[in-house]
Amino acid sequence: MSCSDDQTTGNDALDSLDDAVAAAAFRRLVRLLQHRSDAANIDLMGLAGFCRNCLGDWIAEAGDMDKETGRAIVHGMPTAEWKARHHTAATPEQLARMEESMAKNPQGH
Repeated sequence: MSCSDDQTTGNDALDSLDDAVAAAAFRRLVRLLQHRSDAANIDLMGLAGFCRNCLGDWIAEAGDMDKETGRAIVHGMPTAEWKARHHTAATPEQLARMEESMAKNPQGH
């Protein structure tokens, strides 16, 4: 299972956004996710089709680094530590919602 790949469409307004502005908005998003540990990854996946791990993986891909390094940036700590502090087992309902949500992501990614 994976999150969506970058789906650039050519003249996308995101591509014309200043990198500093985009970076500031991204950092704000990541800091909010670091603060909101009550928003479980499984619930983020079920609602939006991506989670903290996806963001970390996207950082890793864009920055040519390993996934753990990217994920630790997003978690604000090593992934194992984040899991020990905040992870709870997913319910069957959460897993079903995640699967349904992931099916809405761009195909083949």
